[in-house]
Amino acid sequence: MEALKLNEDRLFPADSGTRDVARELYAEVRDLPIISPHGHVSPKLLLDNGAFADASELFLRWDHYVFRMLNAAGVDLETIGVGKVAMTDPRGAWRVLCENWRLFDGTASGYWLTHEFVTLFGIDVEPSAETADAIYDQIGARLQDADFRPQALFNAFQIEFMATTDDPLDSLADHEALARLTASGELGGRVAPTWRPDAYVNARKPEFRKRVTALTDSIGAAPHDFQGYLKALRESRARFVAAGAVSADYGVSHPKTLDLDDSEMSRLYQSCVDGNASAEQMDAFEAGMLLRFAGMSLEDGLVMTIHPGVYRNHCSAAFERFGPDTGHDIPVATEYTRGLQPLLDRYGNERDLHLVLFTMDETTYSREIAPLAGYYRSVYIGAPWWFIDAPDSILRFHAATTESAGFSRLSGFIDDTRAFLSIPARHDMNRRLDAAFLARYVREGRLSLTAAHYWIRRLTVNQPREVFKL
Repeated sequence: MEALKLNEDRLFPADSGTRDVARELYAEVRDLPIISPHGHVSPKLLLDNGAFADASELFLRWDHYVFRMLNAAGVDLETIGVGKVAMTDPRGAWRVLCENWRLFDGTASGYWLTHEFVTLFGIDVEPSAETADAIYDQIGARLQDADFRPQALFNAFQIEFMATTDDPLDSLADHEALARLTASGELGGRVAPTWRPDAYVNARKPEFRKRVTALTDSIGAAPHDFQGYLKALRESRARFVAAGAVSADYGVSHPKTLDLDDSEMSRLYQSCVDGNASAEQMDAFEAGMLLRFAGMSLEDGLVMTIHPGVYRNHCSAAFERFGPDTGHDIPVATEYTRGLQPLLDRYGNERDLHLVLFTMDETTYSREIAPLAGYYRSVYIGAPWWFIDAPDSILRFHAATTESAGFSRLSGFIDDTRAFLSIPARHDMNRRLDAAFLARYVREGRLSLTAAHYWIRRLTVNQPREVFKL
C-alpha cells in the first residue's frame, strides 16, 4: 500500500534558495485566522451542529469537483447518488471514489482531499480498492467525536469571518441565531449572509416571474410595478445589511452593463414579467440592473462582486437526471472592458464602491481586469475562482496581474466552497503559493524581503478585511 502524506515543502519552488525564502514567508502567515468573504457553506450546517453522516456524504455527494471527474471516467453517477438522486449505498459510493483515486493525481481536488485526509483524519495510506473500507471506517469513527461537530471545527479552523450565499427573500433567521452564538463566544468568528439576486433579475430563468411576484408581494407592490420592484430590492438589501451582510454577489453570464433611464427600464421589466421579452430585451434588462446595483452599493455600502462566464447545465441529460450544480457547468470566454464601461464611466472612481471582478477566463487577467483595477478606484481583482483556484493557475494569476496592478488591487483569497472541511486546505494552499510567488520576486531582485513580508500578511488578512469592509 502506498503511503499518504504531506510534503512539508509542498507547492514551494524546487530551487533551494527560493524555497528557503518561501518557507520564511509562509511561516509569517501559516497560523493567521481564515477570512472567507465568499462561499457557499450552508448556515444551517453550523446552526444545527449535527454529526456528519459518513465519508461519502462528507466528501463525495455534494462535491461537483469530484464527481465530474468520475463521470468523465465512465462512472454512472446514479450508482453514487448525486443531486436529485438519493445516495442509497454510501460505502459502495466510497469504494467507487477510492477505486478511481488515480484520476485525481495532479488536480486541485486531489490536493485538497489529501490535505483533509491527513490533517483531519490521520489517514496514512492512499485510497484504493484495497483500502477503501478501512478508510471509510476510520473517517466514520472520527465523525462521532464531539470535537468534530461543525461549530467545534469552525473554531478549530480559526475562521474569523465566513460569508454564505443567500436568496434575497431568505428570513436570515439562521444567521441571526449564529450571530447570537458569536456574541456569546460559543462561535469564534462571524458568519454573514451575502445578497444574491440572480433569480430576480435574469428573466431567462423559468422561475423569474414567480420570484419577482414574491419579491414585490413582500412590500405590497404589484408585480408589474418597476418602482415597487426596485423598492423591494432595496428593502431586501437593508435586511441583509442589518443581519451583517458585507457584499452582494452577481452570477451573470456576461458582465454587461447599460445606463438606461427609468422609462426604458420599466418597459423592459414589464416585458420580462409578462414573459414576452426577446432575448435581447432580457439581456438589456439584466445589464441595466447590474449598473443600478452599483448605485445601490453606493447607497448601502455592500461590496459588489461579479462572478460571470459560466455556461450552466451544459449537459441537458445530466440536468434532467441530477439537477443543477452536478458537475456540468463549463467556463466560457468573458469580456469586461466594453461591457463594464457604462458602469465604470458612472461609478468607477467612487472610492466608496468596492467592485470585485472574478473570472474563469485567464486571458482577461492581463488584458482587461488588471488594467481596469490599475486605473479605477472602485475595482479590485478577485482571486482565481472555480476551475482555476488551483496551484499553477494561481501562480499564473499573480504573474498576469502584478505588473499592471501590483498587489494592492487584489481581493485576497476566496475559497468559494460548499465543502466546509476543505476551507483550511484551500487557504493553506493559497498562502503557500503567495509565499512561492513573492519568494521568486525576492530572489530575482524585484522585491525586498521586507516588502515580501509586508505583502504576504496583507494578502492573507489585511486586504480581504479592507476590500470587503470587515
